[in-house]
Amino acid sequence: DLHRPIDRRIYQGPQPTCHDFNQFTAGATTVPLLVGFSAGQLQCLDLAKKDPGKLFNETRVTFVKWLPRAERLFLASHASGHLYLYDSSQPCGASSPQYNLLTRGDGFSVFSCKSKTPRNPLLKWVVGQGALNEFAFSPDGRSLACVSQDGCLRVFHFQSMFLQGMMKSYFGGLLCVCWSPDGRYVVTGGEDDLVTVWSFAEGRVVARGHGHKSWVNAVAFDPFAGGGGQSLHSPELSGGEGEEEPPLDPITHPSPPVTYRFGSAGQDTQFCLWDLSEDVLYPPPPRPRPLSASQDVPSPGLPRSLSRSNSLPHPGGAISTRIPPPDLPPPLGGCLATLTLREPQGAAEKEHKRYHSLGNISRSGEKTGGAGGAGGGSRGALDPTKVLGTALCPRIHEVPLLEPLVCKKIAHERLTVLLFLEDCIVTACQEGLICAWARPGK
Repeated sequence: DLHRPIDRRIYQGPQPTCHDFNQFTAGATTVPLLVGFSAGQLQCLDLAKKDPGKLFNETRVTFVKWLPRAERLFLASHASGHLYLYDSSQPCGASSPQYNLLTRGDGFSVFSCKSKTPRNPLLKWVVGQGALNEFAFSPDGRSLACVSQDGCLRVFHFQSMFLQGMMKSYFGGLLCVCWSPDGRYVVTGGEDDLVTVWSFAEGRVVARGHGHKSWVNAVAFDPFAGGGGQSLHSPELSGGEGEEEPPLDPITHPSPPVTYRFGSAGQDTQFCLWDLSEDVLYPPPPRPRPLSASQDVPSPGLPRSLSRSNSLPHPGGAISTRIPPPDLPPPLGGCLATLTLREPQGAAEKEHKRYHSLGNISRSGEKTGGAGGAGGGSRGALDPTKVLGTALCPRIHEVPLLEPLVCKKIAHERLTVLLFLEDCIVTACQEGLICAWARPGK
């Protein structure tokens, strides 16, 4: 009943900034809920038991999340750039605990609580420069992707605390992050007005999407579009231990087309839908052009210009702490359904392309204007002038540029939440409105 809430709380002073339900333990008798506040408090509630909840404290909470398939463990990120691991059953002292250094890497450090008895927080991560804006676990729960105000995406193996991969935004900080349902790709959005697709297996940027006119606040994959799943003939799923399946004939058993659907919502009040297709992920190799007698063979070692096809070299050795990723499941298959929200081409689309902020980005990588250019994030440890044009941050023309399948203004205030459900798409804006958009045919 949307007119009678199950629970209602009014907070005086600190404002709630984020929350997360524990999907693993939620039931009829317990509904664990985490709430983070602007003044740094963390409250752990149980809505079914109506308890007052436990409080933890630090700086402004930016994001909270229960660990996958965990009853009591959760993570909380803060504007200080710190990420804490808590146990909801353990106490939290009045003073800050002492820490021991566990490990250190490129742009991050991990500390453990120095205490004879267990107490919160159990672990402390110091990640990047500036605020840690959001984080997300991979579908298998092994890897953790973090985005910071320094514009860096860092992916860690959570248990071993090793840095598995890294990516730098084109401009400014990164504000949101999500994983593809099969764990192969990570999509980020931020203050460069772009959505960036990063390959976890290859450790490189495979595509960028431009369609927003301001900062991108939320990104999410649509796991229900098309219903594509894992192939039954993949080596990860076929046969048992020690058994080998004979290779299938590609003519009689062609592989299904690879297509991913994800969405983004931004401060420009626009909702965009994107398709990441097989021709972008696996472009055909360029045909060799025959050389005439008058043409000179290029000398080895000279830099070769990169075209708009996805032909970036593999960034091997760019990150010394990278470890081999776990076995990845096969990509999602099947053609995805196409939404019918796109407006007819006309003056609106021409205006969108004319005033898009990427129009003022030169091929040299300098941004001269745009809605997202006025509020660049704090300077991180990486020098943007040295990183631009490398595997960490390719230039605009070095990777494919995606156009949105749908780009529609759906609110009057900046959008902050995007969630794909089986029968609808849920969005929320800073005005306080939560909207459920029906899928075509529903």
